[in-house]
Amino acid sequence: MEHVTFIPTPEQYRYTFGGVEPVLRIRPSTVLTLWAEDAYGGRITSTDSVASTALDTEDLNPQTGPFWVEGAEPGDTLAIHLVDLTPARSWGASTLIPFFGGLTSVPVSPTLQDPLPERTWIYEYDSTARTLAFCAQGSDFSIALPSNPMLGTVGVAPARREVRTSLVPDIFGGNMDTPEMTAGATCYLRVNVPGALFSLGDGHYRQGEGESCGTAVEGAMHVTAIVELIKGGNSAWPRLETDTHLMCVGSGRPMEEAWRAGQVEMITWLGELHGLDRLDAYQLLTQISLAPIANVVDTNYSTVTKIDKRLLPPAPAYGGIHDELRTAARSLGTITY
Repeated sequence: MEHVTFIPTPEQYRYTFGGVEPVLRIRPSTVLTLWAEDAYGGRITSTDSVASTALDTEDLNPQTGPFWVEGAEPGDTLAIHLVDLTPARSWGASTLIPFFGGLTSVPVSPTLQDPLPERTWIYEYDSTARTLAFCAQGSDFSIALPSNPMLGTVGVAPARREVRTSLVPDIFGGNMDTPEMTAGATCYLRVNVPGALFSLGDGHYRQGEGESCGTAVEGAMHVTAIVELIKGGNSAWPRLETDTHLMCVGSGRPMEEAWRAGQVEMITWLGELHGLDRLDAYQLLTQISLAPIANVVDTNYSTVTKIDKRLLPPAPAYGGIHDELRTAARSLGTITY
């Protein structure tokens, strides 16, 4: 496998999916070693940082990429295996931002409620123990939480020349903000344009399901990923595979539309893997699926439809490429899962 390292300079960050030229051209089966800046663009550095004054709303959620994958054509499937996600700083930050978050008045759902007071939390990261220190500001409460490094954003360019902000998830992936996007997972994305043009970013050192207040423990990330190309494929919405689970991510508003998209995608996938017609797959899904919430704060919400592989007969997805990529990852000697 070819190994490519790319550390973007500030002017190389991109803030959209689509509409920008690739930073590099790579071949399938390439190992990428990358740096990804946090969603704040590195502007939140202490508890004295105030989001409304520190942040530029046009420069939020910078992405590393896009990368042109040789041979990728519309209708193909891109497989991105996350080998390693390692926090790049000794701290992460989370903030309350005016008119943003799941439990406050927001522009798309306005009320007469005043914005919540702004507050910033800094979580010190212990790289040896792999823990994050939460320190309350209204009391002397503190606790060490296990870190769970993940990427909030993985996506490709949309179809039909669309240009979409990196803050919004949709059928092309993007800012899905699911804690399932962690080391050991393979993300499958439908290719919409020649070269796929995929990007990633938005490192989180930890995040609960839903990302309730709108920000996780945001932090810059060292990323190692293997990129593979599957000719053809039948995915519409993003799919994820781990050693133990199959998952589909749907995005939209209201939340039931995001849930429906993921459910229908999983019904399609069950049909591919096990030869089930749609009604049999619908019935089986009803009895075995989980539905964790990814985010309830972005312009589109995201939910995950999740199935435990152990409940089904073995049926390797995409010819067993997840297991192949996992084996390749092990040979690199850098995996953390």
